[in-house]
Amino acid sequence: MSGTSGVTVEFAGEFFPLERGGRFVVGREGDLELDDNLFLHRHFLEITDADGLWWLSNVGTRLTATVTDSAGGVQAWLAPGARLPLVFEMTTIVFSAGPTTYELTVHAAEPTFRATRREHDDGGASTIGDVPLTLSQKLLILALAEPQLRRDGTGMSDIPTSAKAAERLGWTVTRFNRKLDNVCDKFDRVGVPGMRGGQRLLATNRRARLVEHVIASRLVTKDDLPLLDTAHADEAEGESE
Repeated sequence: MSGTSGVTVEFAGEFFPLERGGRFVVGREGDLELDDNLFLHRHFLEITDADGLWWLSNVGTRLTATVTDSAGGVQAWLAPGARLPLVFEMTTIVFSAGPTTYELTVHAAEPTFRATRREHDDGGASTIGDVPLTLSQKLLILALAEPQLRRDGTGMSDIPTSAKAAERLGWTVTRFNRKLDNVCDKFDRVGVPGMRGGQRLLATNRRARLVEHVIASRLVTKDDLPLLDTAHADEAEGESE
């Protein structure tokens, strides 16, 4: 039975209402045509109404997506062939294709679950699980995530190269890559996927996965961006990794 479902997909300021029993395709082609990025599948994600729930499925063969609730407290990594139910009032979906990161949001008028607000301790270093982030590590993350945080409703942005991010911070590329290794190792130890890989995978893919993770889980936000303009990278030089 067709009709308004109360579920809407939002991307770059556009809203796409879903109908009951319907199927919504995201990719280079489909109901939401993102762009002509050849790294992106023709059909990548599907949102379908089945068994009394709305489901998000990865119908691609290579790319993954990071899926979180509105508070960033619940996070899932959607691999090719996987699917999960969309049960929150607002679900954020972040993924990368080549050097470009995309973000879209699914809104549900009658969610199955409602997320609870996370408490934040602003004193001292930021913490992800049991892993502290030093100021220099947070600056590195911000330098990589800055284009996505400043995207101003476009829904997508390019991930800086290590050289561009290092220049933004006033660091050498060698220093940047060393700190990137340390940050990725920390997230890998707490179970964040995609932080390690073969030599061919490390350069672009781990930066993309790092940006996906920090954006989707709200580890950095637009409010943190002034740190890039006011903090002096030299102050972090002596910090332990």
